[in-house]
Amino acid sequence: MKQEVMTAPGKIEFHDIPIPELKQNDVLVKIMRIGVCGSDIHVYHGKHPYTDYPVTQGHEVSGKIENIGLNVKNLKPGDKVTIQPQVVCNKCYPCTHGKYHICDDLKVMGFQTTGAGSEFFAVDSEKVIKLPDDMTYEQGAMIEPCAVAVHAVSRGGDITGFNVLVLGAGPIGNLVGQTAKALGAKAVMITDLSDFRLGIAKEVGIDFTINPTKQDLSEEIVKAFGSDKADLIIECVGANETIDTAIENARKGSDIIVVGVFGNKPAVNLGFVQDRELRLIGTLMYQTDDYIKAIELVDAKKITLKSLMTIHFPFEDYSKAYKFIDDKKDKVMKVLIDVN
Repeated sequence: MKQEVMTAPGKIEFHDIPIPELKQNDVLVKIMRIGVCGSDIHVYHGKHPYTDYPVTQGHEVSGKIENIGLNVKNLKPGDKVTIQPQVVCNKCYPCTHGKYHICDDLKVMGFQTTGAGSEFFAVDSEKVIKLPDDMTYEQGAMIEPCAVAVHAVSRGGDITGFNVLVLGAGPIGNLVGQTAKALGAKAVMITDLSDFRLGIAKEVGIDFTINPTKQDLSEEIVKAFGSDKADLIIECVGANETIDTAIENARKGSDIIVVGVFGNKPAVNLGFVQDRELRLIGTLMYQTDDYIKAIELVDAKKITLKSLMTIHFPFEDYSKAYKFIDDKKDKVMKVLIDVN
């Protein structure tokens, strides 16, 4: 079978390797679709701080079970599945206190350990999550970022009736906005510098779309939500400017959830955080329950994915996918790799 290997930043090769043999608790998945995410792009450009080369990518995936190990009882050949890509130690404090997703020794497939970028992928059955039979492989490959959004929104507690401000309308920001609405938010406002991405946000039903280079965000918040402003702000960019915007526009005593990954250490106004009793809440990845909820929301058509699917590339054109993303920049939402 063919396996994708990024041997150095910007350099992708394909190696012919044997189809892996199964351990008793493993399943063999025929990989169908792989989504390319922002973290993958950092790896492509040599800017991911926790990834060494060579590395096989692929953590947003869907596929079909080809075979199962002797001890696997809850899955069968032919099942449509996705994969939860965390590898954890099960020994550290977070792991032993219900927070394995922030394991002290966390490894993620496609970054610190081998990803699913191959025609077949052997993986522990505990990492495999069954998809509904009528879900497409494209949708299945996007359950992982949906789970990111579900976990992020859940960090705000019960948001029923909330007015929510989302900063950043890329794929994760878009899914966070949709998830907030699906989980009971009264209204969602989303911001971005890209009118293309704001157009996609409108298409999927986000209530208010704001380009802060063209509109005064502070005024638009009051116009949309009233003088009480947003009940919850979710930062999905990972830039000094947007976390500053969140802090400056937050209502006293409210929460800011930080989803964006910061490449550079930000300088923020902690005086406002202290004086206004704001809470900055981090969020990382997901747990299995977030995957299950994401599948439920997509299956119930409460989250729309088709509008986010920009283009497909064949497996052998993996490099072209990255070049397309570089060329199109903010005109891209989700690029999918068709493996089989």
